[in-house]
Amino acid sequence: MRVLVVGPAWVGDMVMAQSLFITLKQRGDVSAVDVLAPSWSLPLLARMPEVRCPVVLPTTHGQFGLLPRWRLGRALRSKSYDQAVVLPRSLKAALVPFFAAIPRRTGYRGELRYGLINDIRALDKAALPQVAQRYVNLGLTQGESLPQTLPQPRLHVDPAKRDALLHSLNLDTKRPVIAFMPGAEYGPAKRWPLQYYRELARLLVEDGYQVWVLGSAKERRDGESVGADNAGVINLCGHTRLEDTIDLLSLAAAAVSNDSGLMHVAAAVGIPLVAIYGSSSPQYTPPLTSSAAIVYRGLDCSPCFKRNCPIGDTPCLTGIAPASVRLALDKLLNKSSEWVPS
Repeated sequence: MRVLVVGPAWVGDMVMAQSLFITLKQRGDVSAVDVLAPSWSLPLLARMPEVRCPVVLPTTHGQFGLLPRWRLGRALRSKSYDQAVVLPRSLKAALVPFFAAIPRRTGYRGELRYGLINDIRALDKAALPQVAQRYVNLGLTQGESLPQTLPQPRLHVDPAKRDALLHSLNLDTKRPVIAFMPGAEYGPAKRWPLQYYRELARLLVEDGYQVWVLGSAKERRDGESVGADNAGVINLCGHTRLEDTIDLLSLAAAAVSNDSGLMHVAAAVGIPLVAIYGSSSPQYTPPLTSSAAIVYRGLDCSPCFKRNCPIGDTPCLTGIAPASVRLALDKLLNKSSEWVPS
């Protein structure tokens, strides 16, 4: 069978979707898994060995784009896919597989998709509390039980490109590296305060570590704030692409991150990870790795899943002291073997 997966639109969700890609490839009847996805995700999908070929979605985020979806669907008919697995629950996400005349189109019941999805599944949120579980479930046959342990995402690291990055960015690993990811595209209610990251960086540098701050160009000022007056902090925000971040994270002894796309990337690289949760929930989008520590207060108002704190002062995050994150990090590092870049 040839399977086309209609992928999600966020970095973290795409990483979690790798659990589905692995599940599909483990099925004896699946020979190829292609993924229909936004153009930004191509470098990420290229690091997933289970994906044969990415198919670029010819629309921008939020655009309905009926005509370009119809054109793409018609062009994909020659691929002779046997099944489509549609992860988003929107109507527009189901259009390309329908236009491609893929005979079996699997997805959850969503907005007016009857006919577009002909292998329709009811989503039992209580039985499938995690996003990754919901993805993997669509790769199973109707009635098949979810495996007790999901396949963990694992992104390929390119050693040659990693070495070139070290040279071009003038980096070294003489001191062990702790990676910080202080951003979260979703909103401020998922971001641990920058002054807390700055204090944690100070403690780590005093103990002989160096800190690499990773993120997009939008987070460049955040990186500057974390590294203010601290020569042991290197701000790489805006200086790396997504695939570069994968390679650089493989050199880190551990990472500290908000619940974000890069948190899931770090988990899939396989390094020890401290994941800080605010408005979101570790029961919903946990890092899919056995080498993670979760820092989460679990207040009565949590999780609210809001972009901005409804009560204004984000106590779910401001109540997490740098010392408690440092303690979680130390426990992880003590559990891991002697630091050796992967």
